[in-house]
This record gives sequence, structure tokens and C-alpha cells, in this order.
Amino acid sequence: MSKGEDTAPGVMPIDREAWLRQLDLSNFVNSYYQYRDISRLIGVKKILVVGPGQGLDTAVFRWRGYDVLTLDVDRTFSPNVVGSVHDLTAFGDAEFDAVIASHVLEHLPPKYLDTALREIARVSRYALVYLPVNGRVARVRFQPAVLGIDWSMTLNLRNPFVRPDPDVANFCNGQHYWEVGTKGFKNRELRARFERDFDLLDCYHNPDWLPSMNYVLGSRRHSA
Repeated sequence: MSKGEDTAPGVMPIDREAWLRQLDLSNFVNSYYQYRDISRLIGVKKILVVGPGQGLDTAVFRWRGYDVLTLDVDRTFSPNVVGSVHDLTAFGDAEFDAVIASHVLEHLPPKYLDTALREIARVSRYALVYLPVNGRVARVRFQPAVLGIDWSMTLNLRNPFVRPDPDVANFCNGQHYWEVGTKGFKNRELRARFERDFDLLDCYHNPDWLPSMNYVLGSRRHSA
């Protein structure tokens, strides 16, 4: 997409049918952390999954007894509701206990991000927001399998001056408009954005899938 064109949220510019058939180790790792984070929250029964992808996350939650609804702007992924996360007017206030948006929000042009966060905070008590980390991430990990020891050090190799173009998806082969660590979207800046609508309950760099920064949020609009 070039400057001057409509930058409204749309489908990914890839072969989505081929992507739908793929299932990698990262899918299973991501699903595990979603389930782990949700299971630590109190009273979660009804979940909205934004961007169901290959369907693994939805299958896991339904298998564990959660009531799951899916939403996607792309009919390729057979969502229950077709729509964009920045416009959740199809749902009422606090209709869900939690919203999961895993590697979704970076597909939005930046002008839609704050609206999407407000909408998520309106329709749910909690949110899991997982985002891609810009650049190359390296980790040295010491895990001797005794006494629960698991020590690690993470190094993110990126250009700190990379500035996203609000009109062009320049990252991840034209799929992402921005990523964690790019100018204006550093971790501290994203946390400040989240804290307009949410309490930050947890923030961690996924130890088993390094390109993912994970945020667990509690809506300030609804008592969690």
C-alpha cells in the first residue's frame, strides 16, 4: 500500500489460504501462554478471540470449557463475526470476560490503535495483547533442570531509529505497520498507551517464542 491510498484495516497481503494450512511450533507455544495467562485470571468464562488464525487457540479454549467467539476482518479464517477490532459496536459493554488479540494490533494502521484499545476495554474485563518484537532477538538461557532454575538474558538487536510510516505496512513483508521497539512504539510507550484504558497486570517477553512481547491487561471501565 502506498501513500494516499485508503489505510483502513484490511486482510493480510499474503496467500491466506496457504497460511491457514500452516501450523508451526510457535503456534503451540503461543497457545500455551494464552491458556496460562487466561487461567490465572479470575472468573473468565466468555472469551472473544480477535484474529483466530489457524484455529488452534480457539480449539484449546473450547476444549478447556470456555465459551469462545471469534472475530476477524478476513472471511478466510471463518470467524463467527466479520469485523475489525477497532469497531466492536456489534458487542455490548462488558459482554466478554476477556479479549485475546495475539499478533493482531500491529496489522492496524497506527491511527486505529487507540480506538481499538478503547473498544477492547469497553467490551471486556481483561485483555491479552501479544505483539511482535522488532529486529533480531537473541537469548542466552541457563536451565539445568534442577531446583527450578531458569536464568536467561535477552538481547534485542534492532535499529532504534526505525520509524513506522502511518500509511504503509513496512514490516514483516508488508503485513505490519509497526512493531514493539520501533520509534513511537517502544515498550514504555506502548505501556503508556495501554494504561489510558487498562491496568497493566503483567508484561513479559515470551521466553519460548522470542519475537513476542505479551501484555496482560485489566479494563479500567469494568471491575476485574
